[in-house]
Amino acid sequence: MRVSDFHFDLPEELIAQSPPPVRGSSRMLVLDRRAGEYRDNFFRNLPELLQPGDLLILNDSRVIPARLYATRARGPQTQAGSPDPTGRIEVLLTQQLSQHEWTALVRPGRKVQPGERLHFAASPTSENPAPTPLLEAEVIAAADFGERTLRFAPTPEFRAILDRIGHMPLPPYIHRSDTPEDRDRYQTVFSHEPGSAAAPTAGLHFTPEILDQLRARGVQTETLTLHVGLGTFQPVRAENVEDIRLHAEHYTLPPSTADAINAALREKRRIIAAGTTTTRTLEHCAHIASTDAFEPHAGLRLHPHSGETSIFISPGYQFRVVSGLLTNFHLPQSTLLMLVSAFAGRESVFAAYSHAVRERYRFFSYGDCMLIL
Repeated sequence: MRVSDFHFDLPEELIAQSPPPVRGSSRMLVLDRRAGEYRDNFFRNLPELLQPGDLLILNDSRVIPARLYATRARGPQTQAGSPDPTGRIEVLLTQQLSQHEWTALVRPGRKVQPGERLHFAASPTSENPAPTPLLEAEVIAAADFGERTLRFAPTPEFRAILDRIGHMPLPPYIHRSDTPEDRDRYQTVFSHEPGSAAAPTAGLHFTPEILDQLRARGVQTETLTLHVGLGTFQPVRAENVEDIRLHAEHYTLPPSTADAINAALREKRRIIAAGTTTTRTLEHCAHIASTDAFEPHAGLRLHPHSGETSIFISPGYQFRVVSGLLTNFHLPQSTLLMLVSAFAGRESVFAAYSHAVRERYRFFSYGDCMLIL
């Protein structure tokens, strides 16, 4: 199977550039994956579409203001003995490796090589055109496509400084700068564990009121954590699907969630994953679980733990935990679209996507969503 098999034409104007005026007001396309039938609906009606006893799993990772702007500080020294600044560098922190080390995407990466130091300051203003750097990092390793490993100089105020000078990491298809509103809207209402470089976007639709309605209907809700990094949103550079390899992302499956999943599997109740990040985490945990069963749901028992996953799900994959999926509309030729196609069937998904284009649904992170049952 080729990556080009997952291409579709999407008018530029359907890519949502801002969140809907009211959280939870998005449209929702409901797809019956067995019948291959779909119908238009609204996210606010989700509680009516799920059943008492369903288990809904949410990703509670919190997006950090991971986009920073730096200046290079390296030789040759000027005559005055100060570092030679050579232009603004964009840095997107993608994963924390240790207390002071991060992987990052650096642009333009060709200018920034190991051994160089980067200075990070607040944005210049007319009153302070050259603000004092608040963070300093050394580039300690380089990889392809602008990937770098940074070691930050120790400071106990790192997170506070990041909150002050960092920008919300809006995806590149949103053609505007981030705003104060994005600090709230590019974040789920149940986000708790900081660490993501992109939002788990299926969760952006939920409101406290809708979550209350779900619980009142008898839908059980639990959370896990997967910190969204390169493994979720990196562009596909392979031509063949089988050649795709994803970066590892950190996850945690809490005890209460593992217990709830095991009970649902044992009782053959539906498990609904809110988002592809949740789906990948659940299926990875199923993959590593100790079981001799070959049939989905048979004898499977998950154990609470933390780890890293680079699982890639494409058509032909046999799902062992997830029986329902809430997800946004994804980029052409993306690994996320391949996952959705694996879950619902490529032909059904592409028919639903064609309908969404015709009906002017909003696509991608701030767009509308699909419920696949």
